[in-house]
Amino acid sequence: MSPTGAAATETDEPGQHDHVGGRGSIGLAALSVAALGIVFGDIGTSPLYAFRETFEHHSILVDKPNVLGVCSLILWSLILVVSIKYVVFILRADNRGEGGILALTSLVVGGDTSPRIGRRLLGLLFLGLFGMALLYGDGIITPAISVLSATEGLEVAAPALSSWVLPIAVAILIVLFLLQRRGTGAVGALFGPVMIVWFSTLAVLGLARISGNLEILRAVNPGHAFEYLTSNGFDAFLSLGSVFLVVTGGEALYADLGHFGRRPIRIAWFAVAFPALVINYFGQGSLLLEKPEAISSPLFLMGPDWARWPLVIMAALAAVIASQALISGVFSLTVQAIQLDYLPRLTVRHTSAQHIGQVYLPLVNLLLAIGCISLVLTFQSSAGLAAAYGIAVTGTMGITTVLFYFFTRATWGWSTTKALAVCVPFAVMDFAFFGANVFKIPAGGWFPLVVAAMIMVAMTTWRTGRRVVAEQFAANEVTIEEFMRTLPEDVVRAPGTAVFMFRGNGTAPPALRTNTRHNRVLHERVILLSVKTDSVPYVNTEHRFEILDFGRRIVQITAHHGFMEEPDVPAWLDGMEVGGAPIVASETTFFLGRETVIPSEIVAMAPWRERLFAVMLRTAASASRFFRLPPDQVVEVGSQVKI
Repeated sequence: MSPTGAAATETDEPGQHDHVGGRGSIGLAALSVAALGIVFGDIGTSPLYAFRETFEHHSILVDKPNVLGVCSLILWSLILVVSIKYVVFILRADNRGEGGILALTSLVVGGDTSPRIGRRLLGLLFLGLFGMALLYGDGIITPAISVLSATEGLEVAAPALSSWVLPIAVAILIVLFLLQRRGTGAVGALFGPVMIVWFSTLAVLGLARISGNLEILRAVNPGHAFEYLTSNGFDAFLSLGSVFLVVTGGEALYADLGHFGRRPIRIAWFAVAFPALVINYFGQGSLLLEKPEAISSPLFLMGPDWARWPLVIMAALAAVIASQALISGVFSLTVQAIQLDYLPRLTVRHTSAQHIGQVYLPLVNLLLAIGCISLVLTFQSSAGLAAAYGIAVTGTMGITTVLFYFFTRATWGWSTTKALAVCVPFAVMDFAFFGANVFKIPAGGWFPLVVAAMIMVAMTTWRTGRRVVAEQFAANEVTIEEFMRTLPEDVVRAPGTAVFMFRGNGTAPPALRTNTRHNRVLHERVILLSVKTDSVPYVNTEHRFEILDFGRRIVQITAHHGFMEEPDVPAWLDGMEVGGAPIVASETTFFLGRETVIPSEIVAMAPWRERLFAVMLRTAASASRFFRLPPDQVVEVGSQVKI
C-alpha cells in the first residue's frame, strides 16, 4: 500500500492512534503542555551549555561585538531552523499524522523497500535509514550531556562538591534507565508542568538580566551575526558547531508529530519555548557584557546566590526529561525498524494498556545505559561531550532536507523551482552547521558516526540475509495452487482450526507442507496467515484484512498493520468469521517456521556478514512473542538454510 496521496494531509489532527489521547479527549491546551515535556525537553536544556561552548571551546574573546554576534546567531538560528524550517514547513510532511525521518522516507520511496526499486529511490531509502541510524548516536549522547551539564551546576552552587559531579551524574543515569521498565506514563504526566516551570525560570532569569542592560537587544539585528562571522574568520565558522547546540531538539518536533499533532506543537513552541529560550540566551549575553568571566557557567551565574541550589535541582529535572524523551524516541525508532524488517525481532514490552507507543525494549535499554555511562566516564565533562554532540543531528537534519525536497515534488506536486527555492536555503544552513561539526570528529564527533555505521551494518546485513534466505526457500517452494492440486481428497482432517504463519508470497507455507507430508493430516479449518507491515503509521480496521478462499476449508488471510503498530494476531482473529464460523483464538493452533542458517559454498555475503546474520537470527525474539501468540498453542517446525 502506497501512502502517497492520502498521506500529505493538511489537517492538524494527531495520528489515528494518538499516543496521548487526541485533542478531543484532553484538549488542545493539555496537549500543548504535554508537548513541552516530550517535544522540547532536549532543546530546553541547551541553555545549560550552548553559550559557554561557543566561546570557551573555540577560544573566542568574550567582548561586546562577539557577544552581540553570538546572540544574533542564536536568535536567527532558532527562527530559521526551528520556527521556519521545521514548524512551518517540515511538520506539514506527515505520513497519515506521523512524522520523523523514517515516516518521511516511507513517503518518498512510496512503500517499496525492495532492492529493485531503482537506483534513485534505493539511494534515498538508504539515506533515510542512515539518518535514522544517526539518531541512535544522538540518543546516547543527549542523556549523557544533559545530565552531566545539569550536575555541573554543583561546581557553582557548592564548589566543595565538585568531586561529586561525575558520581551523581552516573547515579542519575542508572536510576533513569532502571525506571524504564516501569514505563513513562506516571512520570510523563509531570513532564509538561515541570517544563513549564523550567521555561518560566529561564525567562525570568533572562528578563532580570536584560532589564539591567538593554543594549543586548541590539542583537536582533542580523548584521551583528554577519559581523561576528567575518571578524573572527575560521574560528567563527568552527563555532557554528557550538551555536548549533541551540537547535539540536529541532528534529524532535518532527519525530513527535504523531503524538500531538501540528497545532499543539506550534502553540507550545511559539507561546512558551521559543520566547523563553530567546529571552534566556539574551539574558546570558547581557550577563557576559557585564561579567565576561561568567562564561564558565553563564546560566547558573545569572541568578542570585540563594537561587543556585533550586536552579541546579530544576536543571537536573529538565535534563532527566530531555533524556527520557530521547530514550523513548530510540525505543519507538527501534520498533519501527523491526516492523519494516530492518532489524531482527527484539523483546518488546508494553508499559501502558492505553498508549500503544509506550514500549520498553530491555536489550536496547541496556545498550543505551552502557553507552551513556561510558560517555560520562570517558569525557568527564559536558564540554568534552559537546565535541561529540552535533554531528549526528546536523547529518539527520541535512538528510531530512533532501528527502523533503523529493517529497514536495512527488506528493505536493511542487515545481522544481519552487521546491529548490524552499529547500536550498535550508540545505545551505544544514551544510554550514554540518561543515562546522565535521571538525569535531577527531575530538569526539567520531562516536555518533561509529554508532550510525554499526546500526547501518546491522540493518543492511539483516535485510540482505533475509533476502538470501527467502531466495533459498524459493528454490523449493510450491505454489498454493499446486499444493491444493496435490492434496489428497481423502486426507485426514483433524478437528479444530490451524493457523500457518507465512510470508504471503503465493507459496504454501513450509510448515504446512512439512506437517501434511509427515503427519498426513490436515486440520478441519486451515488459515494461511501473512502479516504485512505497510509504509503508513496505522491501518484502519476496515482495511486490515484481505481474504482469499481456496476451497476445502483452506483460506488465506493477509493482515496489514502500520509501522507504528504492533501486531496482535490472536486479538485480530478472535471472533472473525471465516468459512461460515467464527474463529476462537483460544482454541486455535498456530504453526510457525523457524530457520537455522548454516554456512555453505554459496557466496551471498561476506563471511563475516554471514556470521553476523546467523548471530542476529539466533538472538532474535521468537515469532510467537512478536505476534503475541499463546505459548501453549504454538507448534514450531524447523528447517535449515544454506547461505
